[in-house]
Parts: sequence; C-alpha cells; structure tokens
Amino acid sequence: MNKRINAFTDDALGNLDAVAVAAAIKNKTVSVAEVTEAAIARAEKVNGALNAIVLKTYDTARNSNNIIKNGLLYGVPAFIKDNENIKGHPTQKGTGAFKAKIEKSNSKYVNQFLSTGVNCLGKSTLPEFGFICSTENERWGITRNPWHTDYTTGGSSSGSGALVASGVVPIAIANDGAGSTRIPASCCGLVGLKPTRNRLLPMHGTETLPVNIVYSGVLTRSVRDTAAYYASAEQYYHNSKLPRLGHILSPVKKRLRIAFFENLPAHKQGHMDKDTYRVQQETAKLLESLGHTVEMIKVPLDIEELTVHYLRYYGFLAYMNNNFGRLVLGSAVDKSQLEPFTLGLMNAFGSSKLQLPKSLRVLKKSAKETETMLEKDYDLIMTSVSTIVTPKIGYFSTSLSYDEIAVRAASFASYLPLFNISGSPAISLPLGEAENGMPVGVQFAAPYGKDALLLELALELEAAQPWKFIFS
Repeated sequence: MNKRINAFTDDALGNLDAVAVAAAIKNKTVSVAEVTEAAIARAEKVNGALNAIVLKTYDTARNSNNIIKNGLLYGVPAFIKDNENIKGHPTQKGTGAFKAKIEKSNSKYVNQFLSTGVNCLGKSTLPEFGFICSTENERWGITRNPWHTDYTTGGSSSGSGALVASGVVPIAIANDGAGSTRIPASCCGLVGLKPTRNRLLPMHGTETLPVNIVYSGVLTRSVRDTAAYYASAEQYYHNSKLPRLGHILSPVKKRLRIAFFENLPAHKQGHMDKDTYRVQQETAKLLESLGHTVEMIKVPLDIEELTVHYLRYYGFLAYMNNNFGRLVLGSAVDKSQLEPFTLGLMNAFGSSKLQLPKSLRVLKKSAKETETMLEKDYDLIMTSVSTIVTPKIGYFSTSLSYDEIAVRAASFASYLPLFNISGSPAISLPLGEAENGMPVGVQFAAPYGKDALLLELALELEAAQPWKFIFS
C-alpha cells in the first residue's frame, strides 16, 4: 500500500482551497454539481486507505437545493464530525456502546456551519466520545494519516483531518475539548483555530457543563479559508459580548511581543522532543525576522498538577455520559462495550468525585493567571501543539490500559487544555517538518476575544513561509 494518500487530481477541485472553489462556482468556471462529484470521487478513491468516513450523504449533497446560497463558501464540499447531529441520521460519537437515535433536527452548530454555504457529503470519524488523541477503535477501525498511513491523524477530529489534508474536501467540522482541533491540524499539516469561548454556537450537549471546555470549529488548508468561514458564520450568529471578527483579509500591522516556553527537562511532563523543539526555535527566528519581539520564558504552570485536575474533569464527562446515558445521549450505555480508556476515566472520577470542586477551582485559577500574563506582559504565547512529533498508529491503541494512555496523552498534549479552560483563542499552524517528513504544528494563543489577532498573524506567517502540502 502506498504510504502517502493523495486525492488531489486534475478535476473541478484541482488544488483549490475553499475560497478558490467558492469563487470558481460564483464565476461559473465550475458548477456545484461538478465540485460535488469531484469530492465524492475523491472520497471513494482514498477512504479505503484512510478510513475517515462513517456516514455518506452523497445523494443529499447532489441536490443543490439543499445548499444555503448566500454564504461565502457556497457549494464547497465538506464533512461533519460524528459528534454533531444531522437531521435524519444517527450520531454515534465513535462508539458502539449505545444505540443512537435518528435525529429530528440538526444541531445548532451544524446549522451555523451549513449557513456558510458548504455542502455536506457525510460524517467523519472520531475516537470513542472523542476522549483519545487518535481514532483506533474496534467498531470504526483505524483512521490513518494521508501524509503516511503508518501514522495517526491525531484526534479527536481524526476523520476531518484526514479528509481535508488528503484533498477530499477543503473544509470539515472539528471540535476541541483538549486539543481535538489543534492536534489533527498539527499532525496533518492544517490550520486549526480553537476560537474564543462562545464565539461560535456550542457543540450539541455542551451548553450545561459547569465549565464548557468544548469548542466548535473547522479544519482547513489555508488561513484565508478559516478567516472566510468565521466571517460567514458570524453572519448567522454573533455573540454580542465579543468583538466582531469581520472578514480578516490582511496580515497583522502591529509588531507583537510573543513569549514561548523553554523546553522542560527530559523527565518532566511537557518536555519536547528534538524535532518539535527545533520547530519552535525556527518559528521564533522567523517571527524575529518579521520584526516581532520573541522572548523565551519558563513554563509558568505546574503542568503535572494541571493535568491531574483536567483528567478529573474529563472523567466527569465520561461519568455523566455512561451513568446517565438516557438523559445525556437519549439511550442507555452498555458499559461492557466501552473501551478501557473510557472506563478508566469514568472509574477514576467515581473514586475521586468529591474532589471535582477543587479541580474546577485549580483549573480556573491557572487559566486566569495565564490570561493575566497575556494581558499584562505579552500579546501572544507560542507553544508546541504536541510535545512529540506525530506518533505511529498504536501509540494510542485502545488495547492499552487506561493508565498508559492517560500518561501518554497528558504528556503529548501538555500545552493545549489550559486554553480550553481559559476560553482564550488558540491556533495551530503547520510551520515545520520533522526529519521523517511529517508536519509539525506550532500553537499561538491570544487574550480572550482576540481571535482576529491570531488570524492576522497567521496570514503573515503563511505568506512568509508557505505551508507544505501533500501534492507539493
């Protein structure tokens, strides 16, 4: 089997990003029908190798009357992650442990996504309930990275990452509870913005959480696609408590003060491997060459303590899903069908649930301290997305024990959950490459509400150092 899976070809989609596809449709260079059929053909060509699709809605997609016509991305083919509801179809959330009902309506965020004019071709894969950094489960199989099929796409937006990176579609839904947008962006060489809390409508079922750590969003191949998506989505819904984004088209003008974390000792959680740390240093030099001020600082957090409390909160989510399935999911959960990691999360929380209030206090305090540092001392913080380069399939295997996966995941994604707690926006950009040719992402985080600043810097960096693509 070819290790690199490339769906790009000389069809109606070509090498175009979402903005270019929408422009071609508007100019009548291509038709909606042509790009839809091209995307379907690409999906059928590569999904056998990638295993990124759990539901195909091709017949619905072929009816252009179903597409909202006034969005900036009218006619652009897309996929929706299978933890969001699509009317007439089940939402299985990457597990076979409960019987999903047929949904009577779209979720709020799906309606916002579709308002941009995208044309949904189906649903993409994720690990069980989105709890692990890779999709390798028994029910749905393994979702593979199109850059090299021996490697994971990351997660939990695994299928979306594979489909966008390989060229099947230019855009797909992702959501982020501890890096689930930013991790696949890094692993697959994509742009992944976790927006400010409540910038977009919430993922279905997260509205009542004590602290909503789950953020809706998208994965794209270009910054302008992400910017266009947010501009169009804002026309459907704008949170009046946040500044409007508008359509970000120009790079940042102000020269910024940016802090980045020094590498921790090898025995510490959060320690970066050689390739990952090299990419941070290269990015710092690139930023300085553009006139920004970059300062290396000590990690201002106790990563180990933060991880303990975050895992407890994740355990709370697993506990609620699996003990109150009829209320949360609309169906009872068969715990005998759950994977070891999900059971471990649930059981770990069950034995320490009285500590949840303390965990919430610690998490909020850490987030507030980081936000204060951003507001007082720096414009942005730069970190790695993951601490090691993209792992091979098996590193997050569901056959491993809960304890082993927990240790690996906590070390892998050390610098991501903080911004889920704080509500601050954070973006992964494909600014480097490991020695083995796999993409390496860099994370930038901004103060609450300053998503525009991240997109403006991203436009500048993309122009200064264009991303590498599978077809290049």
